[in-house]
Amino acid sequence: MAVRIRLRRMGAKKAPFYRLVVADSRKARVGKVIESIGYYDPTTDPTVVKIDEEKALNWLRKGAQPSETVRSLFKNAGIMEKFASTKN
Repeated sequence: MAVRIRLRRMGAKKAPFYRLVVADSRKARVGKVIESIGYYDPTTDPTVVKIDEEKALNWLRKGAQPSETVRSLFKNAGIMEKFASTKN
């Protein structure tokens, strides 16, 4: 199964709110998810990003591939550095 860590859009019209979810890459964006690992709210100033670091690292170790946006959120949170240091 191809597992991806990606954003799931929620919220009202013109007021997006995203959840960081682990899902099968073949499912729809609003389809069934395996696990929710955080959220991202770009409408506030400053933007709010809450990520369960342990769950994120666990899924990365299992081989889940983050989307480009999620990868940049992980990079800003320092999760990609921790993953790279534990990988070696």
